[in-house]
Amino acid sequence: MRILPLIAILSVLVAGCGGDDSGQKQQPAKAPLPQGDEKVKLDPADFTTEIDNQWWPMKRGTRWVYRETAPDGTRQRVVVTVTDKTKRIANGVKAVVVRDEVTEKGVPVEITDDWYAQDRDGNVWYLGEDTTEYENGKPVTKSGSFEAGKDGAQAGVIMPADPRPGLSYRQEYYKGEAEDRGSVVSLDEQAEVPSGHYRPALMTRDENPLEPKILEFKFFAKGVGPVLAIGVSGGADREELVSFRPGKG
Repeated sequence: MRILPLIAILSVLVAGCGGDDSGQKQQPAKAPLPQGDEKVKLDPADFTTEIDNQWWPMKRGTRWVYRETAPDGTRQRVVVTVTDKTKRIANGVKAVVVRDEVTEKGVPVEITDDWYAQDRDGNVWYLGEDTTEYENGKPVTKSGSFEAGKDGAQAGVIMPADPRPGLSYRQEYYKGEAEDRGSVVSLDEQAEVPSGHYRPALMTRDENPLEPKILEFKFFAKGVGPVLAIGVSGGADREELVSFRPGKG
């Protein structure tokens, strides 16, 4: 899914004031979010599969159904389900498996198992995916699959614990295959989709240096997660939430 230059500055100022006479321990600054291709070393003990980030909670059994419409009017159905499965990623972190199924007229287009975990600060990390693309209902390639800790692939943050305008972060990194980046635009937007009207909504700007003409804006609702994605350059796809069923943990 950068951070806290302000906190870092305040820490320096406090340190330069000659100490703290209150007797209270200072809280350590949160770790910065990953950028670009920089390597991160994650401590598995700092992570949990119980994801409760308010902007994208992932309790077991949660199910989102989306409708994706292409510029030519073609529609696809996207069903995302938080499973009860977990996977130990190559970098040692235990992740929850989220199944993402894309179909067109009932025929599979792409089926992916995505891997997520949340750190102790509340950031939701994306740790890779096992994806299969289909043609005429038959699997043809697993290109795009990657796992953090293998072949130079690095984990990224998909939803910060403390999103605020201007905050940027790497969402994933596998050189030449997956290099998505995101930044927070606003926390006070709104979005209307088939499943309802959501306000306030968090709005992000998503880009990929591998496809520089593509620009997408996404909207997230508290307690729900992603509700709308709109392509504004390099394609005008619109993915909107049709129904949402929260999990029970």
